[in-house]
Amino acid sequence: MIKINPTEALQTLAHANKEFIELFSHGTLSVEVYRPNKIDKQTPHDRDEIYVIISGTGTFFCNGQYIAFEPSDFLFVPAYADHRFEDFTEDFATWVFFYGPKGGESSI
Repeated sequence: MIKINPTEALQTLAHANKEFIELFSHGTLSVEVYRPNKIDKQTPHDRDEIYVIISGTGTFFCNGQYIAFEPSDFLFVPAYADHRFEDFTEDFATWVFFYGPKGGESSI
């Protein structure tokens, strides 16, 4: 069993001096914590992805659509989708879950 709380995750990230860090992996699942510095420089990923917002608010762009986000929100991003966080507060941080095969899972 493993337990990682947001405070520990963000401390680990701060010590790594990076914007994201992988904290756990099992099979195709990869769990990261992500805290961009003023600008989200992401490019599309080759696997499906889920964000669960830890802290902060802002706007999320995905495939031409914008949506406001706040703590505890769940955001799904299919593989290869153009996406990024915009206009986010300084305290913004999120869990990131990558899973499944390259190219994403079938919706059928």
